[in-house]
Amino acid sequence: MRKLSRTVEAPDHLGIEVIGVPKGAPVELGLRLEAVMEGVLVTGTARAPLTGECVRCLEPLQQQCEADFQEMFSYPDADVRNRFAEAGDDAEEEEEHLSLEGDLFDLEPVLRDAVVLSLPMKPVCREDCPGLCAVCGARLADDPEHQHDDAVDIRWAALQGLAETVQDGEKDNVNGASPGADEKQEK
Repeated sequence: MRKLSRTVEAPDHLGIEVIGVPKGAPVELGLRLEAVMEGVLVTGTARAPLTGECVRCLEPLQQQCEADFQEMFSYPDADVRNRFAEAGDDAEEEEEHLSLEGDLFDLEPVLRDAVVLSLPMKPVCREDCPGLCAVCGARLADDPEHQHDDAVDIRWAALQGLAETVQDGEKDNVNGASPGADEKQEK
């Protein structure tokens, strides 16, 4: 067993659309390498800076990412033996086998999977970020008292008249008369 600490540059496209690790940013790796019968078991933690934008207010944000991972890198001859053993078992799906190339292993796919899965799906600049005004797009954190007059969206203008009619009908019910009661009395 061997423990290693390394700092490497982040590969390109390490993230999702709204947040990710910038290309070339330092990624700190804490690794534990264990020799086992089939190969080398690599267990580790990756720490990297994140940049992106808040999904509520669209302001730039910077955070830290910490991702844990564990992967088995098979010896080349163990990989061949596993393929022959699995060939007789059709029930199991063939998993992607990572193998050692000499004394080296490629950690990038493992690192990419671990980091991307650890990213927040909806990053925010702060937990109580109020976002943007739905009417004008103003940032609500800059003006907490922000509000608009009772301007009606033109798409809802036709329903505004209906809402007023319903409210008038409710007022009639409160006064003891129901809508249409006058029609019944006339008959």
